[in-house]
Amino acid sequence: MARQGAFRFTVMLGVLALGLLGAVSAQAAKPAGAPASSGGVEMYRYVDDKGVVVIDRLGVPSQYIGKGYQVLNEQGRVIRVVPPAPTAEELQQRKAAAAQASSDAQLLRLYTSVEDVDRARERKMTELDGLSSVAKGNLQSLKTQQANLQSQAADQERAGRQVPDHMVDQLNNLRDEEQRLVQAIAHYQQLRAQANASFDVDRARLQQLLGASH
Repeated sequence: MARQGAFRFTVMLGVLALGLLGAVSAQAAKPAGAPASSGGVEMYRYVDDKGVVVIDRLGVPSQYIGKGYQVLNEQGRVIRVVPPAPTAEELQQRKAAAAQASSDAQLLRLYTSVEDVDRARERKMTELDGLSSVAKGNLQSLKTQQANLQSQAADQERAGRQVPDHMVDQLNNLRDEEQRLVQAIAHYQQLRAQANASFDVDRARLQQLLGASH
């Protein structure tokens, strides 16, 4: 009787050990990040690389987790769905949507109506036109100075005298300044065109956001 009791005790220990080992193995095979089980046996349904639907008690192989899978209970009912990981294109679309939302929020902070955009455009155009006008006036004045110096240099040459070095330096400096002013005027014109286009975009987008009909 003692021997029989010892045998039964040993068998019970073996069964218990196998049960614990199976539970640990099943827990270790679950996909990373999966929530803890609420009790009972969970099964995992996924599609392998051959397009075959697989139901596995141990978990989802790592190479298929990104494709998404379903978690089933003991009765085969879906208790949780893990969606597929987003593609590179989907991530780019989300990024673009977030950027557009941020831009729209900024636009709505700047303007409350399309008339505000028109007024801001007018102020910007006036500013750039003023800068361009000053540069053009300076250019005209510089050309007058150049003409006077060139006339003086020509007088020196006709008199058989060498043009003084300081006069040559002045002429060179005036030519450099002329080039700088010409570039500045072109830059202001470019800024004007860019600003105008930008205001057109802002105005059209604000109309969409406000539902205005202008």
